[in-house]
Amino acid sequence: MRAGAATALFRSPRWASLGLAFGPSAGVVAALVALVLAQTVLFQRYYVDGPALFYWQAVAYGWLPFALLPFYALLLRGSGPCPRPGAAPNLALLATLLLAQIFWLDLFLGLSFLALLYSGSEQWAVRYLGPWGAWVLWAVPHTLAILAQLVLLARSGRGRRWPLAVAGGMMAGVVALGVAARQPDFWYPAKDDAAAQADQADAGGQAGRYLKLSDELLEAQPVLLARQLAGLAPQRPGQVDMYALTFAPYGDEVFRRESQMVAEVMTQRFGTAGRTLQLVNHIDTAQTLPWATAPNLRRAINAVARSMDKEQDVLFIYLTSHGARDGQLAANFWPMELTELTPAMLRAWLDEAGIRHRVVAVSACYSGSWIPSLAGEATMVMTAADAEHTSYGCGYKSELTFFGRAMFDEQLRRHTRSFEQAHAAAREVIRQREIEAGKDDGYSNPQLSTGPAIRAKLAAFQ
Repeated sequence: MRAGAATALFRSPRWASLGLAFGPSAGVVAALVALVLAQTVLFQRYYVDGPALFYWQAVAYGWLPFALLPFYALLLRGSGPCPRPGAAPNLALLATLLLAQIFWLDLFLGLSFLALLYSGSEQWAVRYLGPWGAWVLWAVPHTLAILAQLVLLARSGRGRRWPLAVAGGMMAGVVALGVAARQPDFWYPAKDDAAAQADQADAGGQAGRYLKLSDELLEAQPVLLARQLAGLAPQRPGQVDMYALTFAPYGDEVFRRESQMVAEVMTQRFGTAGRTLQLVNHIDTAQTLPWATAPNLRRAINAVARSMDKEQDVLFIYLTSHGARDGQLAANFWPMELTELTPAMLRAWLDEAGIRHRVVAVSACYSGSWIPSLAGEATMVMTAADAEHTSYGCGYKSELTFFGRAMFDEQLRRHTRSFEQAHAAAREVIRQREIEAGKDDGYSNPQLSTGPAIRAKLAAFQ
């Protein structure tokens, strides 16, 4: 254990004295595995806030890292006699020392993850580093642990580089596989009967934190979408109508609330009652609203095109989610795997549907990158940020994003029906609120692009 702690700190073990004084045995290996397992069970308990239920069946999963330890040792060392003074370790000793090292590395990982969970660092990373920021933050401790194992293997090897590279690649692959496979944990939140029933009611029959893909839900979703599309009110001859479509593909509460708020504002201030569609990914709306998937968005655009006067009416689209520098709009609704929307996809679908007059608002980080693909004579594009900066207010504790709140909930709801006036006023409000909130990666700098044809068309709504 002392030697394992030393190697976890990138120190070199004393192979000769360790090998002469200690002969690896099945009992020692079993004891080390039991220690690592007990430590995992203990830390996972503290990952759950409040009462928890123990799931002992999880012991059957996650053995691949242990099973590969002898292979790593064989790859770097090969087998041989017990080390003499001044000699390098044999296979059994190296594999056992790797296991002892894992105990201390798991202790480091457990403490690191607890610090990340309880300090709110994940939200900070998403805010300042983008959608992948949290993954980067969680990858740092894993990377240090892998490096410590590789240093131990390198010091015990015979100077060959390719076995070390193979071992490093396999270690990183096993970590990635563990994340992707979502192996079960030992502890899960426990709730009393009243809380479980409340969750059941609030989530429309979906108990627990994650979406449950039941037969009933899978059968209900296409019906929900078909009913909403079929219920679109037709265009009124001689009058310019606006159709509204909100799209919230990331399953967080702030985006669900924002989608609902924007739909209400459009109905109250722009007369879109009967002409509003909401596509939302959230467990609370899984049985009441169609999912915000790329195919559903395309179907909704085509349905609006069939109902509206494509030469006279206006389609308003509101997109709210996390955003990336390359323009992708983050989509997350586990356990489904979703296609992320891009500006080129949306432009192609609008062109394909023949919808001429368009107003597109994008509430996401780096959303200014959407303007080059969507801008046109009959198109208005409003974004929560420019192409180089993050927006603000998309954390799990936020009621609304800064852009949605200032632009729609305040300006358009109370002061004006002009998108351009609302955007200009919201910019200054957002600037001040970002300063007060301590945003330190630069002003989000919301953008607006307006073509002359859409400007004249929108004047009718003022």
